[in-house]
Amino acid sequence: MTITISKKTLNDLEFDTILQRIAAFCISDLGRKAAQVITPFQKKELLFFELKKVDEYLTSFANDNRIPNHHFDAISKEISLLDIENSYLAPTGFLKILNVSETVNEQLKFFKKFKEIYPVLFKHSQDVEFTTQHIDSIKKIITSFGEVDDKASPTLKLIRKEITHTRSQINESFNRALSKFHSAGYLDDIRESIVDNQRVLAVTSMHRRKIKGALLGTSKTGSITFIAPQTTLQYTRELENLLFEEKQEIIVILKALTDELRIFKPLLVQYQHYLTDLDLVGAKAKYAHHIDAVLPKILSNKKVYFKDAYHPILLEKNKENKLKTIPQTLELNEQQQIIVISGPNAGGKSITLKTVGLLQIMLQSGILIPVNEKSSTTLFERILTDIGDNQSIENQLSTYSYRLKNMRQFLKKCNDKTLFLIDEFGTGSDPELGGALAEIFLEEFYAKKAFGIITTHYANLKVLADELDNVVNANMQFDERSLEPLFKLFIGQAGSSFTFEVAQKNGIPYSLINRAKKKVEGEKIRLDKTISKLQKERNKLFKTSQTLEKEKDLAKVHSENLSEKQDKIQKKLELFQELYDTNQRMLVTGRKINEIANKYFQTNNKKELIAEFTKWATIERTKYLKKNPPKKKTKAEKKKIKVVAKKKQEKFEKIEKEILVKVEKVRKVKKEIAQKIAKQKADYQYKINDKVRLIDATSTGTIVNIEKNIATINYGFLTTKANVKKIELVQASK
Repeated sequence: MTITISKKTLNDLEFDTILQRIAAFCISDLGRKAAQVITPFQKKELLFFELKKVDEYLTSFANDNRIPNHHFDAISKEISLLDIENSYLAPTGFLKILNVSETVNEQLKFFKKFKEIYPVLFKHSQDVEFTTQHIDSIKKIITSFGEVDDKASPTLKLIRKEITHTRSQINESFNRALSKFHSAGYLDDIRESIVDNQRVLAVTSMHRRKIKGALLGTSKTGSITFIAPQTTLQYTRELENLLFEEKQEIIVILKALTDELRIFKPLLVQYQHYLTDLDLVGAKAKYAHHIDAVLPKILSNKKVYFKDAYHPILLEKNKENKLKTIPQTLELNEQQQIIVISGPNAGGKSITLKTVGLLQIMLQSGILIPVNEKSSTTLFERILTDIGDNQSIENQLSTYSYRLKNMRQFLKKCNDKTLFLIDEFGTGSDPELGGALAEIFLEEFYAKKAFGIITTHYANLKVLADELDNVVNANMQFDERSLEPLFKLFIGQAGSSFTFEVAQKNGIPYSLINRAKKKVEGEKIRLDKTISKLQKERNKLFKTSQTLEKEKDLAKVHSENLSEKQDKIQKKLELFQELYDTNQRMLVTGRKINEIANKYFQTNNKKELIAEFTKWATIERTKYLKKNPPKKKTKAEKKKIKVVAKKKQEKFEKIEKEILVKVEKVRKVKKEIAQKIAKQKADYQYKINDKVRLIDATSTGTIVNIEKNIATINYGFLTTKANVKKIELVQASK
């Protein structure tokens, strides 16, 4: 199956606008260029592969394994230079190649790691070679700052060492001259300046002849002369020679590295193509995420079913303006081959027709579409469009001539694998004659089994749609009271143009409208009135249906609430029953125990008491076991219980050991704290008015006198003496 869709069809459906939006989501210049030239795929296999790639990339936004960043700078210039003999790349060019190569390798490793999550993207990456040979070669020569490394060659290393030494000599000689001539008073207050990247002395012009060197310029006023001292000139010339040698050596190194990379040119072309394609796939996925697009089911049989379909351009525009977009649901199949949409102007007929065409072209170009996920469609070999007023001034064609030329192409190309879309079918000529010719065209398209959607105001086409088996009428709904469009498609009935009603709403005098009605044939007015009346009746039925649906939903909610309450009541009853049964058992048990106890009180016979109680308990246990027989455990279950018990024991012992270790640590800390406190107490020098107590005593007293380590302690009602070693501090005196 080879798909061919003309440039005219793409322009009619504003496909370029979609491509511009996708290009805006690209992260590279090559990706943006590729997005601008997207066209429908010609081969089904390639299309399916592209759609699956985009769908997989879209799923990455919702999981934790996000696809790594794949931004890159184009290396087209560097690739073309590799073809030119004796050419060499700049260090920045090598850095670009390095970035592209490392980015590709990162993607290859990622998709290999997550090939189960991204099977199609992994398969796509399988054709790309993973290698680090040229990466290692570049890293040995070029630094991350885009300079040739000192270690690139022994000669370069030696030259740069000499350059550093020479620059040091220049600075030393210049500093000596600066100090000498400043002391002599020959220099201006600024002392020095920079001219042509060279340090120069700022000499007052009256002393310029007293300093030997090269005169490199003067200030604007001429009061300062800039002189390079003679002592530095020799070193400067030597530095220039070294810099020239460095440049020549760098060129030699870069040529050698470029020659080494020439064999990798096909690989670099492949790398750039892979990243460009991945950028394009990512941009399509980001655009799909932005407009809530999905991948519908693609059928092998002929059928188009778009549920809750949005026109993507209108959807984005309405989002910006904070307006609601009304989706359309439409189906084309063997029994509904052609749909004839009628209704008033500005009701949404053209947008509905364009929505179907644009979504179909987007899908056949590998772009996901904003429809419900339950949607499905087939692939068409051709999509033919005739939309809008296409006067051709260049070829001196009228609207009607242009449309007739289009119809000739339609008749030539139309077949059972074609989708045709015609806006305002039959217009541009005399309504009677043009309408008759439009009927013939419609019959031809019908006979060729092509799928199609047309919009029209012609009554004869509405009648023909009712007569043909697999052609159906449809209309864009209209509020007959406010005369405002509802932008909802209704399939199964033709729509009125509401010509006179809309004219009346827009302020045309009623007398003029009546005069216009008299000039129109009565049959046409009656047909339009009948259609209008049917549409009003349908709208009433639709509103009634909506009301009934709401009432049904409310009744359902009410029923669910009642059911929930009933369940709660049932649970409460069961609990009460269980409580009642328990209480009854307790009463019976209590009575029996009371009976046995009373008998014992009368006879005082312990043996009889124990025998009676044992007998009663045995009977009760037998009853319980009959109701709740014990389940015999199998050997496997017993073994499992032992294993679980052993594991629990091991876990307990492990925890016990851990706790003991922690307890030992805590004890050790406490012991250290106690020793510290004891030392502090032992070292403490008691003073008068300190509050103390005897060791192991509870009463607290105040020291009133201390002599030779003997403290006199006042307890208020008595006084005692004790050695300071036998007391402990409670509160030090302030």
